[in-house]
Amino acid sequence: MSSHDNVVVDQSVDFTPRSPGNQRRGRRSVGYFFEAYALLFLLIAVAVFFSLWPTTSDTFPTLANLQILLGNQAVIGIVALGALIPLIANEWDLSIGAIAGVSSIVTALAMSNGIGAIASPAIGLALGATFGLVNAVIVTKFGVNGVITTLGTATLLDGVTNQVTGGLAITTDIPDVVVNFGLGNWFGIPSVIFALVAAAVAVAYVLGYTPFGRYLYAIGSNVEAAKLVGIRVRLIIASAFVCSGLLAAAGGILSVARQAGADPRIGVGLTLPALAAAFLSAAAIKPGRYNVGGVIVAIFFLAVINNGLALAGVPAYVSSYVNGAALIVGVGLAAYLGRRRTGRTL
Repeated sequence: MSSHDNVVVDQSVDFTPRSPGNQRRGRRSVGYFFEAYALLFLLIAVAVFFSLWPTTSDTFPTLANLQILLGNQAVIGIVALGALIPLIANEWDLSIGAIAGVSSIVTALAMSNGIGAIASPAIGLALGATFGLVNAVIVTKFGVNGVITTLGTATLLDGVTNQVTGGLAITTDIPDVVVNFGLGNWFGIPSVIFALVAAAVAVAYVLGYTPFGRYLYAIGSNVEAAKLVGIRVRLIIASAFVCSGLLAAAGGILSVARQAGADPRIGVGLTLPALAAAFLSAAAIKPGRYNVGGVIVAIFFLAVINNGLALAGVPAYVSSYVNGAALIVGVGLAAYLGRRRTGRTL
């Protein structure tokens, strides 16, 4: 076929009238695109607003502020990824913040006692996985509701954290290599962001390209159907809680590097924004499905709003309004988009 023939074929495709079915599919594709990326576009719009608003234009778009904004989201992002995994199977893990908090305390204590910059985080990770396993056993073996189980675990761990620390932060003898990583920049980007990227890529791969991820989505879609096709539902859910505890612990350990120590109050401030981001993920990138890309977009959407409002001098309690509203909206959107994707009604 000559090059002239190729041109003729291309033109015939361009000018052939579309059938009504093709037009409807085209409209649906455009609608899906805007639905999938609406939160991302909104994130960009909010960032532009704070960059141009006279009250924050001198501070928000500066390199220093952007580095702080990015760096501060790494911990919340990893904890939110932990919340995401059981959430896909319709299980809520309310203990993620408490697990992050106690893991950070134990890791910092181990470092302060000279255990080292490698062994100490390993202890923290093992502790997080252990608490995740405790949640898993209670939920899958004893049939206790996941919300009640993880809320109880969170309450117990908050008590342990306060007993061990006496309410005081641990900041002594944290190895320089840990602090340098937490506060340093690589190529002008906070180094902790690379830890978030690594965690996000790993979780995205597991959810999208392994049987474990497919089973999680199958359980979340219809648990009874999942049982009928032979999926070991209890084992998958138990594994999800263990993964959640492991990632929450990783977030807590990263906070030790970021803060050059461990604050016993950190867990309280992590749970709500992490859950809000996990729920909002169903409204971004893959509408109707909890997903990693949506979590990252939601994390930075909430961060930009809170950062901009803080720079504008808005009282700190407003961030609670933002995160609480985001959680409510996220739950509502996730339910609505999920029903619409599967064609179910209330």
